[in-house]
Amino acid sequence: MKILEITNVDFSLRHFLLPLMRGLRARGHEVVGGCADGALLADVRAEGFRVEPLPMARSFSPLAQGRALAALVRLIRRERPDIVHAHMPISGLLARLAARLCGVPCVAYTCHGFLFNQPGSRLRRGVSLVLEWCAGRITDRYFTVSSQEADDARRLHIHPAATAVGNGRDPALFHPDAQARARIRAELGVPDDAVVIVVVSRLVRHKGYPELLAAMAQVPDAMLWVVGERLASDHGQALDVCFAEARRVLGGRLRCLGYRRDIPALLAAADIFTLPSHFEGLPMSVIEAMLTGLPVVATDISGPREQVVNGRTGLLVPAGEVAPLARSLNRLVRDGALRARMGAAGRARALDRYDEARVIARTLDGLLDPAHRPQSPRRPPSNGYC
Repeated sequence: MKILEITNVDFSLRHFLLPLMRGLRARGHEVVGGCADGALLADVRAEGFRVEPLPMARSFSPLAQGRALAALVRLIRRERPDIVHAHMPISGLLARLAARLCGVPCVAYTCHGFLFNQPGSRLRRGVSLVLEWCAGRITDRYFTVSSQEADDARRLHIHPAATAVGNGRDPALFHPDAQARARIRAELGVPDDAVVIVVVSRLVRHKGYPELLAAMAQVPDAMLWVVGERLASDHGQALDVCFAEARRVLGGRLRCLGYRRDIPALLAAADIFTLPSHFEGLPMSVIEAMLTGLPVVATDISGPREQVVNGRTGLLVPAGEVAPLARSLNRLVRDGALRARMGAAGRARALDRYDEARVIARTLDGLLDPAHRPQSPRRPPSNGYC
């Protein structure tokens, strides 16, 4: 079969979809990617995958989304796939609509987080819910990365057969590594006995950076490594002012490392992982940290609360609050034995739940299920490409 994997930007395709594309190819299928063009697609194309550039825009602009929809229709007409598998809210809606208009035999979607569960105006969340409900009517196979989102999809009648498939990372890449720890710390000039807190994410406000940077002023016995960058397509106010103030207050205790390709080694060189996000799907970075044996301090929100067992594999704190975050970080900074116990428990949990090979196999079994029957009675004939 031929499968089109569609998402919004190169970052998503490179970091979230590439393992799935590998799995599809390993089972003998032709797989083609589609998203906005970007430098990170070089890695994907180097593995022999074809990725078609699309004018995807992470906005609600009708003109921009109209261009993207037209490009998707042209791509589907040309490729004539057996399955279109869409990802992310806006690109997922457009890809499913284009696939249905073109009579694709099977339309699939993986939800990586609902917009209506994110902070925002009541109108914005209401429109998002209506759009998700409408898109569910034209979706044959509906997956989510978290169990709560699958529950939400069924409870809100978005899709009657929504299935949580999870997220995963490769334990062969993410694991404790004493040699990597020594090498990275030597490169960065960080003593072996220094306690390092690490965060890996895009540099956007909803990842909780204002709270984290403020909390670090109350965590005097640790360094903070910030790994990531702001994408060109990211919305919202930039964090330059927050980071400038944090550099003034924290001095050398703050290291901004930018986008890195050696995330496994950086995690192995750290002692504590934190992700104080305001909303999430099921964050890959938390899985990577757990596999590496790091205790996790995260916010008590959908996604992380499925991953982190509070008090056993890490600590959960309220979103948007500085003081509880600082207290939890200090608790781990000051207790090396606690860090070790929580890190070991987190790694065992991640090996059991978030092994990439098992997650990909589960997703492929659902996506390629020959017993599948379409959900939508309004589905055009399977050979009716527009």
